[in-house]
Amino acid sequence: MEVISESYMDRKRLKKRWKWLSVLGPGLTTGAADDDPSGIATYAQTGAQFGYGQLWTALYMLPFMTAVQESCARIGLVTGKGIAAVVRQHYSRPVLYFVVGLVVVANTINIGADIGAMAAAAQLLIPLPFVVLTFTFTGTILLLEIYTSYHVYSRILKWLALTLLAYPVTVFIIDQPWQTVLWATVIPHFEFNFSFLFIITGVFGTTITPYMFFWEASQEVEEAHENGRIRNEKHKISWNLIHAMRKDNTIGMIISEFTTWCILLVAATVLHNSGVRDIKNAADAARALEPLVDSFPNAGYLSKLIFSVGIIGLGLLAVPVLSGSAAYAVSEAFNWKASLNLKLNKAPGFYGIIIISTLIGLTMNFIGIDPVKALIYTAVINGIAAVPLLFLIIKIAASDTIMGEYKSGWLSKILLWMTFIIMGAAALGLIILI
Repeated sequence: MEVISESYMDRKRLKKRWKWLSVLGPGLTTGAADDDPSGIATYAQTGAQFGYGQLWTALYMLPFMTAVQESCARIGLVTGKGIAAVVRQHYSRPVLYFVVGLVVVANTINIGADIGAMAAAAQLLIPLPFVVLTFTFTGTILLLEIYTSYHVYSRILKWLALTLLAYPVTVFIIDQPWQTVLWATVIPHFEFNFSFLFIITGVFGTTITPYMFFWEASQEVEEAHENGRIRNEKHKISWNLIHAMRKDNTIGMIISEFTTWCILLVAATVLHNSGVRDIKNAADAARALEPLVDSFPNAGYLSKLIFSVGIIGLGLLAVPVLSGSAAYAVSEAFNWKASLNLKLNKAPGFYGIIIISTLIGLTMNFIGIDPVKALIYTAVINGIAAVPLLFLIIKIAASDTIMGEYKSGWLSKILLWMTFIIMGAAALGLIILI
């Protein structure tokens, strides 16, 4: 009896553990996609330029980022619709077109920057022309996104995203002035000048970013359809689902922000402290990982390899998220069929937006902007574009009419309004100083 009892308890514990893991979904993938090439470049530039001066942003953005993404996921979960579809139903057409236009423009610019960064990273390993590499990545992404299930595709690419672990590992194998680091993580540091506001707007914009708002909401809707919670326009919702979503979202955002903190810290210690204050190209960014492989032969090449695989893997993961979230927004605005699980002939409008936005993004790489700099400029554009979108999300998430009993509580409202004010102030300050 004792053996049977122990075996039963082991099975019960294992079942409980798998049940806990099963709640991980859109929140985790959204958090992973947040550390895209634009994010890596912006955080690395921030650490190189300001040293430990902006480490605090990773800690203080966590509750704001979590609250924003929780609200977006809750909107999708409760309404059974993406954000653009909710706006179409409850707001005027000018508001709808403004919101959708903002997301499409910001995402298209981001797509272009990510494709360019992938090509620049690949050039560290393969001596091929930049043009050839950008076309190769663009073609590969479109073929996989259109003809492969995104769930299968993203599962493969998440293994490549594990190269991001190189930054946390590097943090703990190099000597850190831990007292200074902890102080800089907890105590905010401000400077009212253009360079500081420019980069901090970029940090905000690549962390709390428009495409994540639309992506996580739409993915909650996709999950509801897959799990049978939406059938014949009837939608099932419960507090248990809300609590499971919050766990998923919180875990995803914690992982994302811990990675952000590690990238900032590695860049500050390795680059800033050795006199590198400006990341001019992919090779400069890759140098941050040299201490990880310093004891190996060809350390310089190995650091470039780890960096390049990470950038390429995350770019292959992020570009479909960017084009997909733009396509969801446009399709919901015009009431088209929209799902990455549908075939091309079943959702031509949806896939048409994916193709057009990706190809326009590709052309941006031939206007003379350095790929690494383009990533940082993109983050700043996202930081400005996020402000009016945040205002709309706050209104929707707190609406009795739209959300009913699942509307935002007092804590969510406080965090959302604080996010709006802080990001708005940073964007306004930057515009004033231009």
